[in-house]
Amino acid sequence: MPEGDTVYRTAAQLHRALADDIVTCWDLRVPSFATSDLRGAEIHEVVSRGKHILHRVGDFTLHTHLKMEGSWHLYRPDSRWRRPDHTVRAIVGTESWVGVGFELGVTELIPRDREDDVVGHLGPDLLGPDWNAMEAIDRLSADPARPLAVALLDQRNLAGIGNVFANEICFLRGALPTRPVGDVDVARTVDLAHRLILANRDRAERTTTGDTRPGKQVWVYGRGGRPCRRCGTRIRSGELGADELSLRVTTWCPRCQT
Repeated sequence: MPEGDTVYRTAAQLHRALADDIVTCWDLRVPSFATSDLRGAEIHEVVSRGKHILHRVGDFTLHTHLKMEGSWHLYRPDSRWRRPDHTVRAIVGTESWVGVGFELGVTELIPRDREDDVVGHLGPDLLGPDWNAMEAIDRLSADPARPLAVALLDQRNLAGIGNVFANEICFLRGALPTRPVGDVDVARTVDLAHRLILANRDRAERTTTGDTRPGKQVWVYGRGGRPCRRCGTRIRSGELGADELSLRVTTWCPRCQT
């Protein structure tokens, strides 16, 4: 599932191409909204909220979530799409650009004044203009017995953290993913999360090590069985989640993290 920095860049690209223009092409290929038609409405803006994307069009909001497989592409009108037609879930076009959403995990059209129904549960958005560190600290600290990695992935605490950042934050804080939140410095952890995702907001090649070369970008994520970049100890991997349905692959260095 894409991290918040990827979703932020996607929304920003869609905004630059579509905002302040009029809808000339509209097609939602999901049963509940297949008959909707916002042609002639103005696209006011496209914004991200954590891992959610909101197209604000006329008096409505197109709410989409990429989940695991989804993506938004931009094309010039009449140009060929890079993914199969049967995977399309949403098309929002103007005279100059066409935004095409493929394999979106969520596609729904709601009144603008009901946005809180779909994103109101989210915690402070790490890349949002209204980022509130103190609220994030309070939310993360609310359940001190919860494993740190699980708490970081809970979008009700911090909106935008995915499994890559969760694993990397744990490593950089020297904490096992299973360490209880109450045993870590939550304020410093929140600050690190904000700085880390902000540093990656505007670049396609994410890095937590400061090195953007292929194979050098991360400390532990996806490196199970390989030597730790810091101490050489073999990195371990397992699964961790709030429940059986939310298990995620977790990687850690048994020497650098305690």
